[in-house]
Amino acid sequence: QVQLVESGGGLVQPGGSLRLSCEASGSILSFNIMGWYRQAPGKERELVGFITNIGSTNYADSVKGRFTISRDDAKNAVYLQMNGLKVEDTAVYFCNARNLLRTYWGKGTLVTVSS
Repeated sequence: QVQLVESGGGLVQPGGSLRLSCEASGSILSFNIMGWYRQAPGKERELVGFITNIGSTNYADSVKGRFTISRDDAKNAVYLQMNGLKVEDTAVYFCNARNLLRTYWGKGTLVTVSS
């Protein structure tokens, strides 16, 4: 059983930046994909983007060019750098780890973008 713990959320003004972290209790090398999802109030959870175990990344159109996902295998951590934040980026952000056998979720961290 792997636990994922997100951190780094908070209140930020439009145009600002935040860096979210996801720390795993075990090695992330066993996961094919480490992803970030978000869920805004009253909306379904949606994919923000993901990074594969060979470092390839993919992003939702809504965040392309503004968000960057990276990983540090030595620290068993994945990061979400968010720049140019918009009010519509307000959501709870979740870390996700998956391979062919299992999928794990963190409990999320709240990001609020407001002036």
